[in-house]
Amino acid sequence: MKVIILAAGQGTRLRPLTDNRPKCMVELKGKPLLHHQLDTLKAAGIGQEDIALAAGYLQEALVAPGIKQLRNERYASTNMVTTLFAAQAFMQPGVDLIIAYGDIVYRADILQALLETDGELVVAADLDWFELWQQRMEKPLEDAETFKMTEQGRVTELGRTPQTREDAQAQYIGLIKVSGTKVADFIRHYHGMDKSQVYDGKDFDNMYMTSFIQNLIDTGWQVQAAPIKGGWLEVDSIEDLQVYENRGGLF
Repeated sequence: MKVIILAAGQGTRLRPLTDNRPKCMVELKGKPLLHHQLDTLKAAGIGQEDIALAAGYLQEALVAPGIKQLRNERYASTNMVTTLFAAQAFMQPGVDLIIAYGDIVYRADILQALLETDGELVVAADLDWFELWQQRMEKPLEDAETFKMTEQGRVTELGRTPQTREDAQAQYIGLIKVSGTKVADFIRHYHGMDKSQVYDGKDFDNMYMTSFIQNLIDTGWQVQAAPIKGGWLEVDSIEDLQVYENRGGLF
């Protein structure tokens, strides 16, 4: 399989830690976020030659020997979907594609759950998200996103503003698998989207990844949830780091 880690983020909410490095190089428990993730991928048997970084902000500060880097030249004015497709050359039709945000860390069993779940596109879905959100913020629902799915785990809605806890049956964590049989269609879909449209309040170049996935759902893609219960962390702010550093372990 191939893995693309989105590593172009500026991490403005982590300043001053990101004044001289991209977000994924911020340290958690003495190790950069990126290195936590690379270690998990290595433990799963995924070699360096099958991993690429989609880079941008302060790319020269990325420390990942032997890992291919591709660049979103417009990182400062675009969002992560544009960054992902700046690494399109690394996508290989017929080969499963893992897409991972650069600001997450996760246990090996989380990755295994994703790999073992079948679907045209699979997203890791944390069923126990509310406990983590309570640790990170005073009003968890205000920062959550909708995640609606059928009893069989097929995702029907993702990434919008929830009104109640029932609207967020799980939380999307930024870990995705595209079936190798659908990689070519995945690329075609992106380039075939209407670039003049607004997607969940954002223009094409700045749409959220969840908006892109929702567009796939709306056009008939079978998007499947890989259910997990904790075992991962997202680092989005200085406050997040403080919460996690005070834990006995990572998870």
